[in-house]
Amino acid sequence: METAVKLLVPVVLAGLALAPAAHARVCAVSIDSTDQMRFSQDQIKIAADCSQVRLTLRHTGKLAATAMGHNWVLTRTPDYQPVAMAGMRMTLADSYLPKADARVLAHTAVIGGGQSTSVTFSTARLAKGGDYTFFCSFPGHFAMMKGRFVFG
Repeated sequence: METAVKLLVPVVLAGLALAPAAHARVCAVSIDSTDQMRFSQDQIKIAADCSQVRLTLRHTGKLAATAMGHNWVLTRTPDYQPVAMAGMRMTLADSYLPKADARVLAHTAVIGGGQSTSVTFSTARLAKGGDYTFFCSFPGHFAMMKGRFVFG
């Protein structure tokens, strides 16, 4: 009996180590953007039990990324305008975002009309009930193309 318990303990402990991964949940959301500098939603809600978010951005317009490109960027609300302003000094290749900026919690590439892109990100850096804003960082778009991101 003692030998059976010694053999069973590592198996049970290994199962406990895997348990959180078994409950991981990827939550998918889609949002559209237009040539009229609009997102299709002004709020995105993600359930508290989501460990990852897979966001898909579609550009339903016709204009090229160089003329009317859009991306999706997530920051804490107090960081939204400073990040957007810093991004205006960057290039399309940088997705109009400051390089390696820790204030950027997630973002997609800039896309043009008829294109789509996705990003998958962990919710580990998000606080339940925290104050988050999503926006487009293409120069001049962030004032109109923004919304509230709700986690939890």
